[in-house]
Amino acid sequence: MNINIGEAKPEDAAEIQQVFYETWLATYPNLDSGVTAEDVEDRFKDRLSHEGIAKRADQIANLGPGSLFLAAKDGEKIIGICILRKDETKNQLSAIYILPKYQGRGIGRMFWQEAQKFFNPGKKINVEVDVCNKRAIAFYEKLGFADTGRRFADENFRMKSGAVIPEMEMEIDIFNKKSDA
Repeated sequence: MNINIGEAKPEDAAEIQQVFYETWLATYPNLDSGVTAEDVEDRFKDRLSHEGIAKRADQIANLGPGSLFLAAKDGEKIIGICILRKDETKNQLSAIYILPKYQGRGIGRMFWQEAQKFFNPGKKINVEVDVCNKRAIAFYEKLGFADTGRRFADENFRMKSGAVIPEMEMEIDIFNKKSDA
């Protein structure tokens, strides 16, 4: 395994969309939340189209100065993505998605190391996680994130069935709390 982390490029869009699709399909269908595999399939039918891939390429090409889109590659194959955002008030770890067969191999920690270089010093880092995704919650806890107690349902994650992915907020202050990630 030869994993490299670098900035995503517009020409990576098709592989990035595939990473999103495969990880969503492996992660979000859940009886507790009511999200089904059919919900995920429906959500991605347009995103995997030529137009959906072109839209992702445009998003990558036009990231603002407070955003960073990283891709993890095993050789030439994209096997994970990480999206980071920062502004005057906070740092946001918006996404880490790693193909299921590559999970548990330290790639998330590699993304975390890059994230810490990008984020604004002195600002807390937030991440929003599916309440039902115990593996992701454990990963963030191991990095030092703590549950803020905030729970919500983002309408952007409403599925065709009507189910919404239930989310929680976690945060860390890496400048006042040492993470051994």
